[in-house]
Amino acid sequence: MSTWGKMRGFFLSDEELGKKDDDHKPSNSGSSLRQPNWHPARVPPRRSLKRIALVLVVAVLVFLFFKNMPVLGPQMRRPSYAYTDLATSNSKRPPYNRPQSSLSRPNTPQSNVPERIFNGPVRFLELAQTLHAISGTRGSMVINRNVLFAASSLKSAATLLPIACQMGTELKSYVHFALMSRSDIDIQELRKVNGIDDSCQIIFHDARPDYAQVSTDDRMENAVFRAFHHIFNYMHPQAIFIDGSIDEAPFFLRGAQQHAHAKKNTLIELPQKAAKRLDWLTKLDSQALRMWNKNHIDILIHAIPGSSGSLIRLLRSLSAADYTSSSVPHLTIELPHDIDPPTKRFLETFTWPPPHVYNPTNTRYLSLRHRIPHQRMNEEQSSARFLESFWPAQPANSHILVLSPQVELSPDFYHYLKYSLLEYRYSAVSTYQHWDRRLFGISLEQPLQLLDGKEKLTLPSLLRGSGDKAEGEASTSFLWQAPTSNAVLFLGEKWMELHDFVSRSLEAKQDPDPVPALLSEKLVSTQYPSWLEHALRLARARGYWMLYPGDDMARNLATVHNELNHLPEEYANQEQSKALLADDASEEEIENVRQKIRIGTETPLAPVSLLDSLPNDGNLRPFGDLPIVTWDGRTTDLEELNSLAAAYATEFREKVGRCDAEAKEELKPKDNLSTQDLFCAADSS
Repeated sequence: MSTWGKMRGFFLSDEELGKKDDDHKPSNSGSSLRQPNWHPARVPPRRSLKRIALVLVVAVLVFLFFKNMPVLGPQMRRPSYAYTDLATSNSKRPPYNRPQSSLSRPNTPQSNVPERIFNGPVRFLELAQTLHAISGTRGSMVINRNVLFAASSLKSAATLLPIACQMGTELKSYVHFALMSRSDIDIQELRKVNGIDDSCQIIFHDARPDYAQVSTDDRMENAVFRAFHHIFNYMHPQAIFIDGSIDEAPFFLRGAQQHAHAKKNTLIELPQKAAKRLDWLTKLDSQALRMWNKNHIDILIHAIPGSSGSLIRLLRSLSAADYTSSSVPHLTIELPHDIDPPTKRFLETFTWPPPHVYNPTNTRYLSLRHRIPHQRMNEEQSSARFLESFWPAQPANSHILVLSPQVELSPDFYHYLKYSLLEYRYSAVSTYQHWDRRLFGISLEQPLQLLDGKEKLTLPSLLRGSGDKAEGEASTSFLWQAPTSNAVLFLGEKWMELHDFVSRSLEAKQDPDPVPALLSEKLVSTQYPSWLEHALRLARARGYWMLYPGDDMARNLATVHNELNHLPEEYANQEQSKALLADDASEEEIENVRQKIRIGTETPLAPVSLLDSLPNDGNLRPFGDLPIVTWDGRTTDLEELNSLAAAYATEFREKVGRCDAEAKEELKPKDNLSTQDLFCAADSS
């Protein structure tokens, strides 16, 4: 059959196809020719009408489907990384052409800024490649060495990048930088402008969404949140640094804070001039930085009657200190029954936090506690009252700074305190080698004499083989088994253990049997409060040590003034009647008194930059490189310290704890915060 015949059979109706073929063929005879005006009857093409109707119905359904299809907004659609064809995406998306960098057009008028009206789904075009490339940093693990710097504003990026570069050169962490900006600047150009090269050891990530320049603030805030979400899944940064000043975009700050709240991640908002005031944070590793916002310090001052001048000087130095490294600590002042009039007048106008500290809610972090009993306290009462002034809510993260009214602090004392706390308590090296378990506290002053108040403390020199030949015999921080009470930070866990130890010791003194010599002997001078005797006993039994600064560092932290020195209340009556030098004193006694006064000479403050006063290029020396000194001033090592602690603990258990020879358990506390293993008599009762 011909092609026309096939097509004709397709288009003709059934009725026409039913006719004979002769009706459609021309006749050879002339008589059979049709009349000129005759036309065959046209039957409606029903098959064609059916097909046309079906096509129209389908077209209408498709149109209605696309017209009424629900649009998934940014809050409902998960952003993706890879795309096959941007031209086939949402038809409402504006054409995306990366314009010329804004840095090369500094005089661009504001009228050329595109209108920010786009609020479509969020997509990241450059982020996947760099996130997939960091598998070697073990970002899939919750605990790792990754630290992230992120910025939206180019000014904030210029602030953060030098800090990130310094941290990267320390090689203690994997340092990343993520750009979440509206700017179209190229990453390589950003590095060039800020002087960042390969020596900085920074891994860059382009976390900018598509159409950032025309996006609304809500879309950019959503993009920041989702960018942090993807980075968190691939990197698990231990700490995230952002610029908390007014230079940073508000939508970026909101998105970062929302993500930190959702993931409970450590978000560190650096203040202005952080590169100068917080330069020491670049020396910390990722594990120490992870605890930046999680630890808290309280300050406790025990005022002594008649010490109003010293107390006012201390409070003024506290107010002048720099607290930009963290939130302002809570301050508690224990007042005696009789308050001096100058102290009353000063406290009426004293505000805490200080006026120069940012405090938008005007929250007061000051507690004044006034003692009701008028009579003077004895040793037991004074120790119990003092220790009851603080109780850590979270022992691992809550710590207490004990200050004597005779102390004056430098403006940078809080920076050193936090730097040392993060390094020696929370860093990976300290926790891995369990050095942190021995740390009783951190002192801000350098003691000049032993706790008996008679002999001078010989400060140790640098350890041999430290690799720092240039310093020679320069002073160094050291570990002393004896605690002090002038300016010292006690760790929360050790403070709770001291609570338990004092409670059990006071109970042991109530026993009808004679008080053991270990509890009655007085090794600490009466110029120190009575609770320090209990702290020394606990340190000797457990092998704990206190960290003390070197001479150069101590001059930048605190000084103890002796001209207005007052004895503790529990020793005031018995000591004030004693003359320092008798009328018939011998030449030897006169020389001893003169040396004692000379030893007590205060160390003047010489405030300089914190890192400038630290040896070893601002790096704190690890525990293994620090000299160890016994409580009586002898230089020792870790092995001997363990032997001395074991021997003292055994003697204490037998004579004070009433442990018999058969109860030979391992000298190990049943609870890290308890001293129950040292008091068998209390356990049996």
